[in-house]
Amino acid sequence: MNLIKEPKGVDFIIQSPPLTEQERKEISEFIASKKAKKNSKQKVSKTETKVKQ
Repeated sequence: MNLIKEPKGVDFIIQSPPLTEQERKEISEFIASKKAKKNSKQKVSKTETKVKQ
């Protein structure tokens, strides 16, 4: 795989503004809810597989 070179006069560095405490909290809650949902689906599918066998 080759590296992509920046064209002259173009800068690909992106700086996002810092997150507020409210935004950090919302993002953390969102990630936690997605992980919990994913884990509950995995547990259900494992249980269903054992019952079918």
